[in-house]
Amino acid sequence: MPELPHPELAELTVKELSRFTARRWVEMHLERIAAVNTQGPQLRAVIELNPDALTIADQLDAEPSKRGPLHGIPVLLKDNIDTGDRMLTTAGSLAMTGAPAPADAPLVTRLREAGAVILGKANLSEWANFRSSRSASGWSGRGRQTRNPHVLDRTPCGSSSGSAVAVAAGRTPLAVGTETDGSITCPSSANGVVGIKPTQRLISQGGIIPISASQDSAGPHGRSVYDAALLLGALTESPEDYTRHCDPEGLRGARIGVLRKPYTAYSEHTDRLYEAALDAMRAAGAELIDPVVLATTEEIRSSGAELAVLEHEFKAGLDAYLQTRTGLEVRSLQDLVAWNRDHADEEMPYFGQERFEAALETEGLDSEKYRTAAAKARELSREKGIDAVMDEHRLDALVAPTTSPAWVVDPINGDRLLGGSSQPSAMAGYPIISLPVGRVLGALPVGISIFGRAHSEPVLIRIAAGLERAFPDARTAPRYLEHLELP
Repeated sequence: MPELPHPELAELTVKELSRFTARRWVEMHLERIAAVNTQGPQLRAVIELNPDALTIADQLDAEPSKRGPLHGIPVLLKDNIDTGDRMLTTAGSLAMTGAPAPADAPLVTRLREAGAVILGKANLSEWANFRSSRSASGWSGRGRQTRNPHVLDRTPCGSSSGSAVAVAAGRTPLAVGTETDGSITCPSSANGVVGIKPTQRLISQGGIIPISASQDSAGPHGRSVYDAALLLGALTESPEDYTRHCDPEGLRGARIGVLRKPYTAYSEHTDRLYEAALDAMRAAGAELIDPVVLATTEEIRSSGAELAVLEHEFKAGLDAYLQTRTGLEVRSLQDLVAWNRDHADEEMPYFGQERFEAALETEGLDSEKYRTAAAKARELSREKGIDAVMDEHRLDALVAPTTSPAWVVDPINGDRLLGGSSQPSAMAGYPIISLPVGRVLGALPVGISIFGRAHSEPVLIRIAAGLERAFPDARTAPRYLEHLELP
């Protein structure tokens, strides 16, 4: 592959981006993105560029003083986050391309106020991976298949696929993703970047195409814990400096519960890197309680409570969101299902919309089925789940592998996800951080997840910063391998 311009952009952190003007940083990222489209691998991570990005950068450069550490820094947004400008907001669906959103989402307003330059929109698993039960992560009708920059035939995971890929490949230093269950942490692991899914409602969900009012959360992707913490602070309802918790000695004295089965033993490659991370934690002064058991794990997985909640909340939330949009052919989930059937060749060439169809059959948020499922989900994940095990062992946090190494993209049969650890914190609405700790066969990144109670972001960031220090070479620039090189 020919050398792409500005290779340093895949390595630099936000701390190192202050030596040029905002215009120069935007220009460099735009040049790198343009080069990929003409001479590099088609990652399809960026679904649309902001036509006003350079104008905004010039305006920021003309200001007499910087607004803060994000002044002039490019940020990419997942394409389910509204911007009230000339860009579209589509969740990757061709049904949503008729007109832009009428206004910025509140988190976008905060980013603009902080001086960030909205560089463009990132590709994603269409509808945040809620259309089908056998979709290929990173595929959307509008953007097609996002590729993992480390090994191009491997999944980028999802649904915040383009957000994590763009950060890993130097298309942007920072990106905003969203997560309902694993949609920030899984692509962070697969692409070797840091992702934070914060406590639910710490960041406003206004102006974001929804799945679940009780589980959805926006969150940052960055190339370091510091960068992700910096962006998190700008996104929250009450701006906060989370970077002050980035303590390289953050593992010292931390009491951490080690989760094993069923969060391990699905991939010997993941397990090997997990053990190395646990050893590094001990060496850095953490007290590991090994193992601890999340007593409700099996019931969380088998009860069906989470899916029932998501199906009910998706119908109600999407119908309400679509009423805020004008110029579209669809005004409800029912319209959307019909539109997809009428445009199946473009929108459903590989997999269908059975999740949409199931959501259509739900009876509303006042139904007994929904209320029972929502109560069960909270009880299993919170009181009898995360809260219970942390109380029992007096823990600061829990740790588990994020997921398996990236699998081969298969649009026909869908994802081959072997295992993961996002579900308890997703159902609880509690925070979780994934950061890279190594690579399989020198190529495929693997991440470790640290999670805990509601509003424990400062503790999790401190622990993550300590673990990051123990693995300074865990994150590397992608090599764009066509296939995994087997010894």
